[in-house]
Amino acid sequence: MKYAEIKDLALAEIMEKLELERESLAKLKLNHAISPLENPRILGERRRNVARLLTEVRRRELENKAE
Repeated sequence: MKYAEIKDLALAEIMEKLELERESLAKLKLNHAISPLENPRILGERRRNVARLLTEVRRRELENKAE
């Protein structure tokens, strides 16, 4: 998920996607602990997606405080 895509979403949609990404990351970590994933780079992608979503939430919080 690209940052430009995230920027266009409403806050409620971002929070929903954040929850889904966190659940997906947790499941992937568990599966990877049991048996190695075919492509472990997926873990990094999910982690970065979570970080991007959190960054956008924080940016919007700070933007609203400044107003």
